[in-house]
This record gives sequence, structure tokens and C-alpha cells, in this order.
Amino acid sequence: MTVVTHVTGGHMRLDGKVVLITGAGSGIGAASARYMAELGASVTLAGIPAQGVDEVAAELAGRGAKTLAIPVDVTVDSQVKAAVVHTVEVFGRLDIVVANAGIQRHNTDVDLFEMEEEEWERTQDVNLRGVFRTCKHGLAQMIKQGDGGAIVIVSSITALQGRTPNVSYMTAKTGLLGLNRHIAVHYGDKGIRSNAVCPGALERTPDWDEHPDPDGRRQTMLSATPLGRLGTPEDIAPWIAFLASDDAGFATGGHYVVDGGITIT
Repeated sequence: MTVVTHVTGGHMRLDGKVVLITGAGSGIGAASARYMAELGASVTLAGIPAQGVDEVAAELAGRGAKTLAIPVDVTVDSQVKAAVVHTVEVFGRLDIVVANAGIQRHNTDVDLFEMEEEEWERTQDVNLRGVFRTCKHGLAQMIKQGDGGAIVIVSSITALQGRTPNVSYMTAKTGLLGLNRHIAVHYGDKGIRSNAVCPGALERTPDWDEHPDPDGRRQTMLSATPLGRLGTPEDIAPWIAFLASDDAGFATGGHYVVDGGITIT
């Protein structure tokens, strides 16, 4: 299935849509913000540190996009709720939520029986509960508006495998697929869709510099990827935009693997 090969080359547009993206200061979040803004969306960039979302928002505003930058720590429920409220105050509504914020603490790639509970909880609080908070407050606003909406959750191919040594990361990303299905089933009658994207190995992952052997990891992932290269955030952004768009209006509850073929090896 071809989604879109170029922003101006297909029919997909997001004109008039208001998008809230968490983790929008870098990586997949920033790439999605750029892509969706170019498709015509008004974009709230939420995340920490503030400098990251401020810089991306300013870049997009310089191209004529309507943007709002908000420093948001997704482990703090009041900050997530405030981001939704502020988005509506500025843009008048909320149509799309991209629940992307996440961490991957490579320095905690230890055996399960050796993992400290504090490390387990830190990853869960961002990657699972942070997405829960984002979806919760986004859903509440969409239900209040009464005319539907779309949620895209960024999971991972680790949710489909058991290979990664980072068990807390894998478990959290697996939980997101259940959350995605729940939203799809229970809120579809309100016109709200939810889908998940499962990216494969990227050139740079969150907390890349914490990995004890980043070059070794890269080579391992590269050798296992049939397309012969690792992914980039720009490979993932079009899928997020498509699933959020009206072009995907009959798609809900699914998870979409974008991984260069690594999960089929």
C-alpha cells in the first residue's frame, strides 16, 4: 500500500486540522510536526526540554505554519491537561493527537532479575502512563467537541518481539497496543479513531548516547534489516500523518509496522 511519496504529490491534506504532538522537540515528533504542518495543520508542539519545541515551532512558523510550543512533561498529568486546554484556547479545537513522547534508557539494558524497580517505573511512567495521560485528555476534548477525531500512538517493533534486552521499554510499548485497541473499540461510535505505528530501528534512538555500544548496536540492527539501511524520523512521519488524516477514515485499532523489513527476518 502506498501512503504518500511527497507532501505535494498526493491528495492527503490536513487543512483546518489542529494537532497536538508530544515529544515534538526532536526525532519522530519533530519530523511529524514538520510534515503535518506542511500538509496544512495547525500544530501544538509539546515536550521537554522547552528549547527543542520552541526551536521547531519557530522554524515552522517561519515557513508560515500556525504553531504553538508548550513545555510538557508527560509524567505530570496537570501539564498534559494544560497542553490540551491551551491548544483549544489558541486554535479553537483539537482534531488529532499524536502520542509520541518516549524514552529508551539503553544504560538499563540489564537482565530482568537485576533491574531496579526505580528504572522500571521511570520508563513506564513516560512510555506507558505518559501516553495514557495524553490520550485521556485528548479524548475528553474530542468527546466534548462531539465531531470525532484521530489518535496516533507511537509504539515500537519491540512490542511485537522479545529480542530487546530493555524489558521495561518493550513492556511499555506492548501495553500501548492494548491501549490503542481499547480506544478504537470504545470510542469508535463517537467518530474517534486510534491507530499505532511501530517503527523499526532508527539511525538514532531516544537516549542514544547512553547506549554502551551505539556503533555495535547500529551494525547489528543494520545487518538484520532487509532494506540495508536504518530508518529515520522522516520515514515514520508520513505514516503518522496518513493515519491521522481523513484518507485513513476507515482504519482504526490497527498497528502499522514501518521497519525496513526487520521483523520478518
